[in-house]
Amino acid sequence: MPLPQPDLPEPAHPEVDSMLSRKFGKEIANYFSGSPLNRVSFLRPDHTFLSQAIRHPSTKILLFNKLEPLVHPPTSIATQSFADVTSIVGSDPFSKSEADTIADYNSSTYVPQIIFLGLDERHEGLVYKEHYKGVPWFAVDVTPKGALAENFEKLIQKVTAEGKEFSKGRMHLSLPPEEAAIYAEARHLLDWNARNPFCAACGYPTLSTHAGFKRTCPPEDIAPSVLNPVRPPCATRTGISNLCFPRTDPTVIMAVVSADGQRMLLGRQKRWPPHWYSTLAGFLEPAESVEEAVRREVWEESGVHLGRVVIHSTQPWPYPANLMIGAIGQAIPGGEDIHLGHDAELEDAKWFTADELREALRVGTSGLGEEPGPEYKEGGLRLPPATAIAHQLVTAVANGFASGAPMI
Repeated sequence: MPLPQPDLPEPAHPEVDSMLSRKFGKEIANYFSGSPLNRVSFLRPDHTFLSQAIRHPSTKILLFNKLEPLVHPPTSIATQSFADVTSIVGSDPFSKSEADTIADYNSSTYVPQIIFLGLDERHEGLVYKEHYKGVPWFAVDVTPKGALAENFEKLIQKVTAEGKEFSKGRMHLSLPPEEAAIYAEARHLLDWNARNPFCAACGYPTLSTHAGFKRTCPPEDIAPSVLNPVRPPCATRTGISNLCFPRTDPTVIMAVVSADGQRMLLGRQKRWPPHWYSTLAGFLEPAESVEEAVRREVWEESGVHLGRVVIHSTQPWPYPANLMIGAIGQAIPGGEDIHLGHDAELEDAKWFTADELREALRVGTSGLGEEPGPEYKEGGLRLPPATAIAHQLVTAVANGFASGAPMI
């Protein structure tokens, strides 16, 4: 039985009138955005703050095993206290300054990955320097590894005995919107740290710093197995370098409107369920604007030529590190012929009418592994659920985002 679809997050200050909202309409906040946490990014190198935050009685800690979050029930993330994780992270994992942590780097010692996610200022909790208040949130990777593997296993057994479980699969699209945003931040950072254990410049092991938001290439390694603790010079130590900061891969995803504004182009991949279509999408390439990427991807995948392109909304997508840039583009007159011979990604692409779109939005939306609504009639168009930005793009076009009036 499919899990219920959650609501979308509220945009920032939806009740405030402004010239921008009057001209462009209400801002769209897509699923995985809308986090309630203040990230206070400038406090990440402050080990005194982090030390107090992780040990505070109000602190909430998310556990991940192989990037799968602890949940209870399946539609809500579960949190633990600091006391639950001391057997793996120690009594004060942020007792040292970053400078001292780097100076004491030992590549032979496994250090569990900890991410500081932010402060929930809606609730009373930590008070730091009078200005920074709220409940601290952290994420900890408890995947059994290294010398502490037995401690990890015991913790996993403890939480599962409490009726909690590590959610299977990578699409967690049934969490409440605020929890989904927190989950997305945690998963993105844990995945990035796990994928980047070595320096891209010199190839030596790196160290997670800035509460999980930076990886540093230490100048020395005091591991007993290392003959010479002094490592060779590395470009990442000479200044700010994007080699050691989290990456976000921009992806364009677009609703394509016909030249007369009355039809929409959708495509499908072979692995999708029958009659399941979605908007076209692709990666933004180097030295390419969003608008250029939209036009290029649409032509490569479908053969359709686009003119004007506008950005509609964006969606963080933590699988593993994408930012979906939602756009709406309009085909040029004479450029609507479909040709699938350029790129073999799509099995099919079609133009759909407003009636087909509205009926699919009403009864035919579902996740890839789920059945459509009970009123769906076999053979009708199926679309992604509301938690996907593709759904929001289709809805926007059907409701008149491009033309100013609903499609007819």
